[in-house]
Amino acid sequence: MKNKSIIFTKRPKDFPTNENFSVQDDIVPVLNDNQILLKTVYVSVDPYLRGRMNNVKSYIPPFEVGEPMKSTIVAEVIESKNKNYSVGSHLYGMLDWKIFQVSDGTGLFPIPKDLAPLSSYLGVLGVTGLTAYFGLLEIGKPKENETLLVSGAAGAVGITVSQIGKIKGCRVVGIAGSDEKVDRLKNKFGLDAAINYKNNKNLLNELKTACPNGVDVYFDNVGGEVSDTVFYLTNNFCRIPVCGAISQYNQPTLPVGPRNNPFIISRRIKMQGFIVFDYSDKYLEAQMQLASWMKEGKVTLEETIIEGFENIPDAFLGLFNGKNFGKMIVKI
Repeated sequence: MKNKSIIFTKRPKDFPTNENFSVQDDIVPVLNDNQILLKTVYVSVDPYLRGRMNNVKSYIPPFEVGEPMKSTIVAEVIESKNKNYSVGSHLYGMLDWKIFQVSDGTGLFPIPKDLAPLSSYLGVLGVTGLTAYFGLLEIGKPKENETLLVSGAAGAVGITVSQIGKIKGCRVVGIAGSDEKVDRLKNKFGLDAAINYKNNKNLLNELKTACPNGVDVYFDNVGGEVSDTVFYLTNNFCRIPVCGAISQYNQPTLPVGPRNNPFIISRRIKMQGFIVFDYSDKYLEAQMQLASWMKEGKVTLEETIIEGFENIPDAFLGLFNGKNFGKMIVKI
């Protein structure tokens, strides 16, 4: 067996490129007692990994230059010296970008057999789906007949948020970055309206048309000018779960934008950032609900799958160029 690793080689100043990574040959490790040998099956690439490439203090430590990249991975146990894990079983959790690696199982979660496709534990049943679930239901608290506006609606979190919003009886409006994505959001996922912000000279007017009764919940995945515009449409007591700011992740300095404090004050808006780990004690409950919705056809697994270990960096970079619809996953 041949092993490979993807190493983080240098910190980017703005947009990352392939020069920030290198694919290196590696050894297949030998097991010690209580260890398992894992073979990577699926790799999740996510926008938040860009923040870990900066040497700044955050809720999760930065990547170290010269060390393997990490993300959530589904792996198969191919050898075991740990009685708790049998050969052929599957686990998911934070692991290195390697084809083979050893673990004692700490921080990894078993995948029930035949409950759902393996890749769903990187999407709807993984951190992505849990982020959508808790951000919308715990902070957004949507009510029937309210208007839910979702930026980054064609991304992994955005699609899941949109589908949960429909389950809760909301008018759901999505913002995406291409006409193709807009078409799929409306015709496949049943959004009430969707807008291509890249092909729109007057986003505010388009949003007014799509949200005639204003916005009650805004699920913010992008930040920047799009989110600044949304504030003009917020209703009193609007709730804004702040999930991401992908429009700003690769900017060396943050641009000066409109100051939205007057809206927040006068309209009594609740705007709250969150990290999915805040709700770890409720993961199982949420996964069971999401799995139930999947079986009922109310939540659909939507993935962009890239094949090949050496293509992991390209898949990651594609997130910042709108290459994905739904969850971006690499199949090994």
